[in-house]
Amino acid sequence: MTEKDLIGWQKQPDKLNIQGEIERAIEDITGEKIDLIASGRTDAGVHSLGQTANFKIENNSIPIEKFPIALNSKLKKSIVIKSAEEVEERFHSRYCVKSKTYRYVINNSENGTALYRTLEYHFSQKLDVEKMKKAAKYFEGEHDFKGFKASGSNNKSSVRKIYKTEVKKENDRIIIEITGNGFLYNMVRIIVGTLIDVGIRKIDTEDIPSIIDSKDRKLAGKTVPPHGLYLLKVEY
Repeated sequence: MTEKDLIGWQKQPDKLNIQGEIERAIEDITGEKIDLIASGRTDAGVHSLGQTANFKIENNSIPIEKFPIALNSKLKKSIVIKSAEEVEERFHSRYCVKSKTYRYVINNSENGTALYRTLEYHFSQKLDVEKMKKAAKYFEGEHDFKGFKASGSNNKSSVRKIYKTEVKKENDRIIIEITGNGFLYNMVRIIVGTLIDVGIRKIDTEDIPSIIDSKDRKLAGKTVPPHGLYLLKVEY
């Protein structure tokens, strides 16, 4: 799903949002009001290829395999339900998550593209991908990522574990994928901004560990725009 025309996942009164639109569609086809629980919220402009959400209903006459078709017929074209399945009563889309993978797409060409301008971040200054690859590996492992979260985050702990980071170049595009057990508010976008600073040699590759250890937001890179970010996959 894409949030181009919506204000994000989280339900807000009198504003278009993904959670509210899906809840309305489910009520329309089942006759029951439900609370939709996502694996995590995504901000306006961010895209989701693998978002997961759960809900409970008392009665359902629609076969599970037909549920996505029924829902998609009621939803805006910017939201698509890919699959549906029954789960155990105790399943929780957020608290049962084992890992999430995010992808960030940078168009590193001189002029960018009109067709994909809302689906990738155009950064015209040439990036040193090899340096970015080396720097990305320093984020792997368990760290306190206090310096890589946006203000306003209310997480009790800023310690997270990153299982894998990958930076790859595909023609004019640089694709960054990060898998971890959880992420702080804007954490991925700040990590990407830091890797961009490495790519333009504003930050040395070997400085990444000390920047992480400092827990100082001012030492990390800027927060890159949301439209290059994708929630790629959620594992349970």
